[in-house]
Amino acid sequence: MLRVAVADDQELVRTGFAMILGSDEEIEIVGQAENGRTAVELCRRLRPDVVLMDIRMPEMDGIEATRNLLADGDSTTRVLILTTFDLDDYVYDAIRSGASGFLLKDTPADDLIRAVKVVGAGDALLSPSITRRLIEEFAAESTTYTVSAGLEQLTERETEVLALMARGRSNQEIAAELYLGETTVKTHVSRVLTKLEVRDRVQAVIAAYEAGLVRPGRSGD
Repeated sequence: MLRVAVADDQELVRTGFAMILGSDEEIEIVGQAENGRTAVELCRRLRPDVVLMDIRMPEMDGIEATRNLLADGDSTTRVLILTTFDLDDYVYDAIRSGASGFLLKDTPADDLIRAVKVVGAGDALLSPSITRRLIEEFAAESTTYTVSAGLEQLTERETEVLALMARGRSNQEIAAELYLGETTVKTHVSRVLTKLEVRDRVQAVIAAYEAGLVRPGRSGD
């Protein structure tokens, strides 16, 4: 069972998400929170696999809650940010804070369930095209790049895989481009995450941009 918590200051929205997710036999709703502070306390106590985190909440917003929850590195909970607009400025702050992706509030029920399962499985929610747009916006805010020690540990093949991830390629597309099996690509992706000491694909792509492995405006087709 995938253990999920829902944090939103609107009771109707919060309850609606909980009912939709709870209708799936593979998902268990373990708690609900009406603000960011309560969400952090709930997640530290119950340790859900995934928490749906609204951005705009009283007392502590979703960004600060995400930052607090993931700051110590001990949390195993993955954060899926809820937002009203796909280009909401807060989304960039959410990704910097360690969120595994974001979800629009008007997402259809089936897509909501699928998204939670994707994040719960350890992948990023963002589709290749959305990843490319978000990461380029993120990277464009800085003109300086740092060299990551983790990048220096990558093999040549792992570096190729990371570069393609940063260009928004899916595992299937990477496999086709490098003439590898998809299972092999998944193994490379897993090793990249381990060596870079990042939580998921989104964080790895950000590291690639920050290190200059891929530059904004050169993300490919």
